[in-house]
Amino acid sequence: MDSQKRSSRWYFGGLSSAAAIGVTHPFDLIKVHLQTQQLPRKSLRQTAVKIYENGGLLGFYRGISASITRQLTATMARFGIYESGKCHIDSSKISHSIALAMSAGLVGGFIGVPTDLVNVRMQNDIKLPADQQRNYKHVFNGLSRILHEEGAGTLLTGAPVAIGRGMLLTISQNLVYDTSKSYLLRELHFDDNIGLHFTCSLTAGGCATLATQPLDVVKTRLMNAKAGEYGSYLSVITHIGRMGPVGFFKGSIPAFARIGPHTILTFLMMEQLRLHFGQPPANGN
Repeated sequence: MDSQKRSSRWYFGGLSSAAAIGVTHPFDLIKVHLQTQQLPRKSLRQTAVKIYENGGLLGFYRGISASITRQLTATMARFGIYESGKCHIDSSKISHSIALAMSAGLVGGFIGVPTDLVNVRMQNDIKLPADQQRNYKHVFNGLSRILHEEGAGTLLTGAPVAIGRGMLLTISQNLVYDTSKSYLLRELHFDDNIGLHFTCSLTAGGCATLATQPLDVVKTRLMNAKAGEYGSYLSVITHIGRMGPVGFFKGSIPAFARIGPHTILTFLMMEQLRLHFGQPPANGN
């Protein structure tokens, strides 16, 4: 049986993404710091130095428990729905693929809101004065404290933005990867190997960064805000917009440094899992 014909199992994406976050989490932390900073603004280098001064090398992994949990829940749901649904749609019709990606992103985005909230708060904690730091011990401590101290509704802070981001992320990441892979295999006769997987995942990572960055900035600001800091989503957008269009792309370099390698590593590992442990063809050929 040709291993190239194997299909991905629904949980491969979540496992691969959780493994990849171990490499890319420091870039995500720097991105959050840049997106939430106020005057005077620090450069990327100054931000990285400040994080190191406050926590050493381990400081770059603040919030890692929340980040991994998010990959094993939200991303696993997003990839799982998308991968499982591909065999039930007409993939030759792009509208069907977009609808599937949007549905997967909607569910995954919603599931990921609570852990994303804890992740953002844990990552940003060292920037706050000592009396304002939340000091969550880990993701479950953060979820429990938010539930008891702020109410269940707070766990869904920024949900509409996070859901929108999840939908855009699935389209620009999963669908772009599959579309580019299909084109290169069919039209340019690429071999289904690591070179093809790298090329397609790099393309998907770039598209995902551009598509999601504005919503990511809004989401991060909302999740890190103190109670009553923003009256509505419009007030957040207006506040960010005072800097002009560039305000919605704060942290773009570390965002790509995180999303790009994370996308590449996720799909490379996912493809290896598919080739070695994937679902055999239904007819066994």
